[in-house]
Amino acid sequence: MNDIEKESDPPELAYSSESLSVAAREDGVSAAYEAKSRLINEHLQNEIGFGRYQLQLFILTGLGWAADNIWLQGVAIILPQVQSELHPVRVEFTTLSLYVGLILGASTWGILADLIGRRLSFNITLFIAGVFGVAAGGANNFTTLASLVACIGFGVGGNLPVDGAIFLEFIPKSHQWLLTLLSAWWALGQLFASLIAWPLIGNFSCTSANDCPKSSNMGWRYTFYVLGGVTLIMWILRYVVFDLQESPKYLIGRGQDEKAIKVLQHIARVNGRTITLTAESLRKASGTQDTASTPLTTRQLIQQSFSSVSLSHVKPLFSTRRLAINTTITIALWGLIGLAYPLFNGFITLYLTTQVPSDSSISTTYRNYSIISIMGVPGSIIACLVVDWSRKNRSAFAMGGRKVTMAVSTALTGVFLFLFTTSKTNAAVLGFSCASGLTQNAMYGVLYAYTPEVFPAPHRGTGDALCSAFNRITGILAPVIKIVTTTAAGTAANGSANGPIFVSASLFLVAAILMLFLPIETAGKAAL
Repeated sequence: MNDIEKESDPPELAYSSESLSVAAREDGVSAAYEAKSRLINEHLQNEIGFGRYQLQLFILTGLGWAADNIWLQGVAIILPQVQSELHPVRVEFTTLSLYVGLILGASTWGILADLIGRRLSFNITLFIAGVFGVAAGGANNFTTLASLVACIGFGVGGNLPVDGAIFLEFIPKSHQWLLTLLSAWWALGQLFASLIAWPLIGNFSCTSANDCPKSSNMGWRYTFYVLGGVTLIMWILRYVVFDLQESPKYLIGRGQDEKAIKVLQHIARVNGRTITLTAESLRKASGTQDTASTPLTTRQLIQQSFSSVSLSHVKPLFSTRRLAINTTITIALWGLIGLAYPLFNGFITLYLTTQVPSDSSISTTYRNYSIISIMGVPGSIIACLVVDWSRKNRSAFAMGGRKVTMAVSTALTGVFLFLFTTSKTNAAVLGFSCASGLTQNAMYGVLYAYTPEVFPAPHRGTGDALCSAFNRITGILAPVIKIVTTTAAGTAANGSANGPIFVSASLFLVAAILMLFLPIETAGKAAL
């Protein structure tokens, strides 16, 4: 072990051949893959470093995360205007349609990332979302709008599970804290959507549902045109401008060591560095002497991948008792938060107009929404600082590192939402909304970092897909719960609007308690 490695790695991360085998069994991966992954991590840290390639990837994966929240919030933003113009039976069905698409997208693109590689999912998701986003702006009836929104969800739903895995697999351990900072892009996505909607919907919307033709209610359509166009620009930057390489950890998991070395050499060149790692070194470290395999055609690769789809990437996530408990709790957390978050944020513009009805003008509503969005950005930055601190300070391990940070921010979110229901003035509504927005983004920032870190790379896409899909599956219940609670009380325009918020706050508190029982802490450890 060289001096550089001694300085960058805590003592507990030094592995003997015996402990390496044990660690591999505990993490649900083979000892051969473990050895190769450790060797790649060492050269990423000591030779390639964090440079131009990783910086570009940080921006482009960040845009993908921003797009996810742009469309989550974009749909929430337009609900009052869609209700006034198209007169659906329940406008919440728009959100329901979005989550149907998100479920399919998260499952499809995340699992495909493990089957045929990260590049396809990375390159196509934003294109689908952008095209259908622009098309949704031209919808002339509610059925068409809901169908197109579902297609948006199918495209954008793959960004969180795929982009986080891609970024994590290209960065050295010393910079894994940047995965938490990616959540700032998610917060910026909400801010961008709100700043676009404020002038457009504020100035181009009808004021009465009794007289609201399309010609006087173009604001929400203009918003979708802009959001769709910006998403397509993001796709151009990712697909045309940036040359994404396949993940080297995915390649070694498929036995393609030579291709993995070529990828690492390319990244080193972009960063102005050189790398001494060879395919022979990988095989020697893993105790295998495999020779280079014959390259497969794209068709053969797809056929080979889907012939073994079954549960080959799911079972390893539950291969040991410790890993099974951690995977189960992690998926459950994503499910709880997946329901709690949209119960409030998915209908936030409706809540802002009904909580204090005396001042519910369109301009005031979207101004307040923009302020709430601004407060989400420092939440992500706070989470990033805490995660980086836990990486550098050994005392953070005893305090719980990622787990305690997640639990505290999640519990505070639940508390602030309970307080929101007691609001009687616009100042109180805005204040508690801003506070919950800050803590929610801090919570998501750490959760986004923890989830891909805890899954080994050969099965990371599938693990992230399961979490993201379960998050969307429970999220689809949010509009159903809101419809049931408001219908039972007779109208959504009275105090009964607090029913879904009570449920949301309670779920956040339950999730906070559950986080403390996670058996695996990832702070200060290099991802496999």
